[in-house]
Amino acid sequence: MITQTTQTTQIAARVVQPIPTTRIIGVELRKMFDTRSGFWLLMSIGVFSVAAAAIAIVFVPETAFSYETFASALGFPMTLILPMIAILAVTSEWSQRSGLTTFTLVPSRGRVIGAKAIATITVGFVSMLVAFTIGAVGNVVGSTIVGVDTEWNIGLAHAAQIVLGNLLGMAIGFTLGVALRNSAAAIVGYFVLSFVLSGILLLLAQVRESFTDLQPWIDWNYSQIELFEGQISSAQEWIQIGSTTMIWIVIPLAIGLVSLRRSEVK
Repeated sequence: MITQTTQTTQIAARVVQPIPTTRIIGVELRKMFDTRSGFWLLMSIGVFSVAAAAIAIVFVPETAFSYETFASALGFPMTLILPMIAILAVTSEWSQRSGLTTFTLVPSRGRVIGAKAIATITVGFVSMLVAFTIGAVGNVVGSTIVGVDTEWNIGLAHAAQIVLGNLLGMAIGFTLGVALRNSAAAIVGYFVLSFVLSGILLLLAQVRESFTDLQPWIDWNYSQIELFEGQISSAQEWIQIGSTTMIWIVIPLAIGLVSLRRSEVK
């Protein structure tokens, strides 16, 4: 009888062991490819990167052929696609009504959102690696076709700032997904922040001289552009990036996480 009780206790202990975090991350990565929208959104990174490199080869003047030119050409589609991936990674539980299943299997919503964040960052790094590789191939092929020397004018520091700029864009998308938990609303919100609000702040800086010094501290799009151009060098500029990150990512994400943990899942 004692042996049977001990065996039953051991079996129960094995049954209630939590799902490993690595498995949750793997599931979230797989979910990003499972749907048609997610699959083609990820595939579009390679498609648009190749298309942007081809367009650069055709239309860029011979004197402007450089790796930085191809990186700039590939940068625009990346700044649009990567945040969309981050948004859909979060909102899928609500837009596809899979939240009940997910949070039943893993009751800790914090672990699920953390796994989504890690999966999103992983996809972002791989996507940027693909884009950098396509840009390098385009630079070699393009310079060979037009008969000019291949110029590599992006150093490791500049490349790291480009990666950071894209990750901040993904973080904005991820934050909107957590706060709004609706794909359409989060996507619209991202475009409003990226184009409408940034345009308003830029116009305000042009017409109000007193706002010019304040813009780098509150305009995240301004900071992102500086990163893409590799112009961040002083301590003050890094502090300004920290300020915009706190305003547009850290604080809204914290509020969104509190709301998400308390919201009803249907």
